[in-house]
Parts: sequence; C-alpha cells; structure tokens
Amino acid sequence: MASSISNSAVAFTGVTASDLLRSSKSCGVSGIPLRTLGKARFSVKTRDLSVVAKARKVKKHEYPWPADPDPNVKVGVLFHLSHFKPLKEKPKPVTLDFEKPLVALEKKIIDVRKMANETGLDFSDQIASLESKYQQALKDLYTHLTPIQRVNIARHPNRPTFLDHIFSITEKFVELHGDRAGYDDPAIVTGIGTIDGRRYMFMGHQKGRNTKENIMRNFGMPTPHVYRKALRMMYYADHHGFPIVTFIDTPGAFADLKSEELGQGEAIAHNLRTMFGLKVPIVSIVIGEGGSGGALAIGCANKLLMLENAVFYVASPEACAAILWKTAKAAPKAAEKLKITGPELCKLQIADGIIPEPLGGAHADPSWTSQQIKKAINETMDELMKMDTEALLKHRMLKFRKIGGFQEGVPVDPIRKVNMKKKEEPIARKTPVLELEDEVEKLKEQISKAKESSSKPTELALNEMIEKLKREIDLEYSEAVEAIGLQDRLLNLREECAKANSQDHLMHPVLMDKIEKLHDEFNKGLPTAPNYASLKYKLGMLKEFSKAKCALEKKSKGEELKLDIDKKIKEVMDRPEIKEKMQALKAEVQKSGASTAADLDEGTRESISKMKKEIQLELANVLKSMDLDVEIVTAKKLIDDGLKGKVESLRVETNKKIENLMNSSDLKNTIQLLKFEVAKAGKTPDVASKKRIEALEQQIRQKLATAINSSEIKAKHEELLAEIALESNGSLKNDDLKEGTTKNDESRVEINLGANRSFS
Repeated sequence: MASSISNSAVAFTGVTASDLLRSSKSCGVSGIPLRTLGKARFSVKTRDLSVVAKARKVKKHEYPWPADPDPNVKVGVLFHLSHFKPLKEKPKPVTLDFEKPLVALEKKIIDVRKMANETGLDFSDQIASLESKYQQALKDLYTHLTPIQRVNIARHPNRPTFLDHIFSITEKFVELHGDRAGYDDPAIVTGIGTIDGRRYMFMGHQKGRNTKENIMRNFGMPTPHVYRKALRMMYYADHHGFPIVTFIDTPGAFADLKSEELGQGEAIAHNLRTMFGLKVPIVSIVIGEGGSGGALAIGCANKLLMLENAVFYVASPEACAAILWKTAKAAPKAAEKLKITGPELCKLQIADGIIPEPLGGAHADPSWTSQQIKKAINETMDELMKMDTEALLKHRMLKFRKIGGFQEGVPVDPIRKVNMKKKEEPIARKTPVLELEDEVEKLKEQISKAKESSSKPTELALNEMIEKLKREIDLEYSEAVEAIGLQDRLLNLREECAKANSQDHLMHPVLMDKIEKLHDEFNKGLPTAPNYASLKYKLGMLKEFSKAKCALEKKSKGEELKLDIDKKIKEVMDRPEIKEKMQALKAEVQKSGASTAADLDEGTRESISKMKKEIQLELANVLKSMDLDVEIVTAKKLIDDGLKGKVESLRVETNKKIENLMNSSDLKNTIQLLKFEVAKAGKTPDVASKKRIEALEQQIRQKLATAINSSEIKAKHEELLAEIALESNGSLKNDDLKEGTTKNDESRVEINLGANRSFS
C-alpha cells in the first residue's frame, strides 16, 4: 500500500497515514507541526477504496457562545445567547391607509406648535382643541374598525413581537435552542421564564423588527425544524410540570419545496397530536396574525386569547379572495366573510377572550399591551391550575370538539355529532295570476258572508293571504328592478347602507340623496316594466285585505272593550252602597209625586245631581284603572256659527302649513329614511334600530311643532280661544237664568280611545 502527504515538502514511504499520526508527538510528525497536518490532505489508494479526510475550519467562539463574555453585564452572560437585542435606530413610523385622515390633524397640531415656538404667542387653546379633535377622531376610527383594517393593524411593521412582550412581562427568561437533530430555526423562540415567581415554558413566533431581522427570522414562517424544537420543549415542560404559554404571530408555515421534503405536514400533525396529551395547562395568545396550520401547531391550548386587533384565519383574506373572486382586490370582502377577528371568533367559541389594546394598536403603547397580556396570563392560569390532569385534558378536548357545531338558539353537545348542514330553501316562484285571482275571490266571498251573517271571518285565511301577497309583491318588485336595469345599483346601495348601519350613525346626506334618486328613477321606470299590471293588481289586493284586517281588528277590539266596560259599569251599579242610595233617591222621587223633572223641588234636584256626580266619579275611576282616557263632558252649545267659521279657517290654515312642510325635501328625506329604518328593523327591532327610529320620529315632531307654532297661527289661536271663552261665559250666564235647567242635566262620561274613537 502506498501512501503520500499531498502539498508537503517531505514524502514518507513504507508507512501509512495512521501510523504517522499514532507516532506523532506534540511537536508534530518528524518535525512537521500538527497544524500542517491539519491542513494537509491524506489520501489512501487501493484498487477498490479511496478515503479522503479534510479538517473543517471553524470560527473560534462560534455562536451561541460569546467571544469575550463579561460577567459584570447586568442582564447576565446568557443575554448574549439571543439574537434579540435593542435596535440601534428607532423604527420609522408607518401610517396605514385608513389612518391617513388622522395625519392631517396631526400635521396641523405640529404646525401650530411650531408657530407658537417661533412667534412666542399663546396658542394653547387652539392646540388643546386640535388635540381633542384628534383624540376623538382616533377613538371613532378605532372603535369601528372593519375586519380588513384589523388585518392591516395585525401586520403593522412596528407591532411588538413575541420577545418584546416576553422581556416586558417576565422577571427572568432563558432562551432554549435546538431540535436535537442539528437545527435551530429562529422563526420560533422557546425558553423558560418566570411571571410573579411562577415558571412557564414560553414559545412563540418571532417576526423581525426590520428587514435584516425578518430575513433571519424568515418573516416568522416556521420550517419543520422549529416545530420539532417546539415539540421538544413541550415534552420538557410536560416532564417538569411547567405550564406552557404560546404566542402566535405568523402568516403561516413556510411553504417551500425543502420544507415539504423535510416533512412540514408531519411536523405540524405531530405537534397537534402531542399537545392534546400534555398534562400541563396550555394558554395560546394571538398577538398578530395566526395563519392556518402554522399557527395551530402551537395553538392547541386550553384557552385561546387574542389581542383586540389580532386575526386568526385558515387562509389569508388575499388568498381567499384570489380563490373565490379571482382577484386579491376583494380581500376586504373576504376578510368580512371569513370571520377572523377576535369578537367574531369569540361568538363562534373558537377564541376564549380578548385582550384590550390601546387606541392606535399595540404599537402605540407596547408596554401597556404587555401588561394586559401578563394580567390575562395570570388570570387564565389561576383558573386552569385548579383543574386536575384528567379535567385539564378533557377541557382541552371538549374545546376543540365543540368547534363547528352551530345551531341558532339550541346549545350543541360537543360530544354528539350533529349534521349542521343547512337545508336548501326552495326557490321562491310567483303564483300564476289566474290561480291567485281564484284565491282572492274565494276569500272575498268568505268575508262578505261573514258580514251578512254577523259572524267573524277566518282571520287565519286573511293573514295567510296578506303574507302571500307580500311575498308575491317582493318577487314582482325584484323582477321590475331587473327589467328596468337598476339591479346592480340597488345591490351597491344596499351594501353602502349596511356599512352605514354597522357604524350606528345616521345616514350621510349623500347616501340619502342616492336613495332618493334611485327611488325616483324606479318610480319613473316602473310603468314600463312588463309585470307592471300584475304588480299593480297585487298591490291593490294587499291594500284591500290590509284594510279589511285593520277593520276586523278594530271591530274585535271595540267589541271586547265594550264588553269589559259594560261589565265594569254593572259592577259599579251593583255595589251595595250605590244600590242603597239609588233606592233611597227613587223613594224620595215617588214620595214627592212629581211627574216631570220640572215638578221636582230644589232639594230633590240637588240630590239627583249629587248622585249623578258620585256615579260618574266611580265610573271614571274604574275606567281609568283599565288604562282608558276618561273625561266628563257636558253637552252644551258653546260657540255660535260665526266662531265655528273662524275655527274652520284656522284649521285650514294650519293644515296648509303642515302640507307645505310635508312637501319640503328636507322632511320628505327624513320620512323616507324613517320608512327605510322601520322596514329594515322588521317586527323585532334591536336596541340600535329603536334608537335611530326614535331619533328620526323626534326630528319629524320638532319640524311639525315648529310649523304649527308659528307666531301668526299662535296669535290667531289665542285670539280665538279668548272669543270662545267669552262666548262660553255669556251662554252659561244665560243658561243659569233659565228656569227648570240644571248644569249637569246633559252631562255624561266620555271614554276616549286613541284619537278618533269614543264610547258614550
């Protein structure tokens, strides 16, 4: 066997390289230093075998060990083990698109302050006013964020990262590295830390704070190595009994070819399976965006908490929009449909709580946000630590088993499998006109027969017909809108109205103007629609049957009320004290022997009058207890024909004023808006809808009151009242002079029901 040392001035024969190494001393081999041998290339050649050995050059003190650790560093030598160090330069402020309106106000504040400094003048009031406006605008903006806006906040470049929060909330933190298979991916950071003396195993996605860090951290997108590192730390925590806290902030697992070759799916699946068997409490907190399986691989927890502006999704809004609508521009719509924000996920029982953020997002005050996270961790862990191992595992299992089970109004047992697929509703189709006409005629016959026989017509049939006509009219209107060519505009306007409604504000005048224009255009084009005759017929039938229903309800209520009143009057008249007085009065009248009221003496007339008053008061009290408006009136001619003419003239003038007001565009818009709100609210309006309706009604009342209370009408009204009072006093005096008359002879109890109904 022949051996040689390449690149050396000395050649050896008859010995092998191993012999040379075995015989070497500290000074080298036959005067050749070992450093030279380290750099040398040995080759052993045989017929079938060739071995090449090359020494690897490495840096002295390679990471993670520091080159010159200083034991006097305040944070300890282990501080050097982390890539995460304070940034040399402060991050540049980033303004999101929807925040741009605030920039103008902020610029004004800066300009005014600059002017105050330059001129020395006092602009404190102006600055305070601008700052107040800015804070109010900021509050309005951040309390009505759309889902896509929350996505943008979650992705904000300056949003605090996992390690930002960890160093704020922990007293001690030691980062742990490596998956024990040769890799240490920095996209997920793991380590042990303490909060208020309690040890936790922390792990979380770590994004970069600048481009350099983002490249090093792979933009927070983990590879299979890092999931295996996280898995190792989970086993470690489970073995030592450390509760686990995970922080989620990733757009998703890294989806390159190499990651797939190394088993990305297997690594995620392994983590999912393992987390359900860990015997320690697990809390996951979404601090930014939680994307798909990349987030779920460390998110199978007993409790899932989310920062206020964090998002948690199975696919990003852009990806969803590209799949469903073939364009990423539909991302706002996709974000709304995906239900990815904290409040929506809490409603679906996927998230268990929301951690508040300051106005402007977590990056506006990272320290405050971190303290809120710390508080949430302590509260949640206090709750979970009370559970034993079996209860903890069951709690985690049930949390995920109940996800997806959704049925309105009925709680779903997570253990029982339920088919939650919605039944397909049949497509609504119009009833043929001839068939509808037959049904209408039959119902009309039933109503007329009921009137003739004084029996009640079938309310059920009437209600069914009204509902059917409403459905038919909706279909007719839809067909007419499509025929006129206003369908797209109507859909766009509906979306705008829905957005305005979600902000709990009154509609913008521009939007109201759009509604008015579309309404006018539709009314103009409606006669040209091919189904106009059918629509007109159905509207007429609906109006007719609605009137019949209203009359029926009024009649029914009136009859019931009459029966109740008769019953109450009978109860009053059957009272022993009333009966006794009536009998005594009757005996007195018979004793007097008078045949007419004029023949009665003064004392008897006074007794009768007194008795009438007592009965009237008793009846009034009883009827008031039935929530009826009771008024005792006397039938007297108070005004003459001349005054009647003046009253009529004033009424006509007042009606004219009201009519002019009703024809004004301002009041018309308000009434149209009120109709729209009432129609949208339906039969069971929510609190917000009620408030909007009440506000609009109040506006209409105020406008009508302003028109009626004009100085001209008010003066005429007061003058007329004075004349009526004067005339009434004169007539009363004349009546008192007449013989055989009594003030209460024609008195009666009048019961007012609403505005236009009375029973005497």
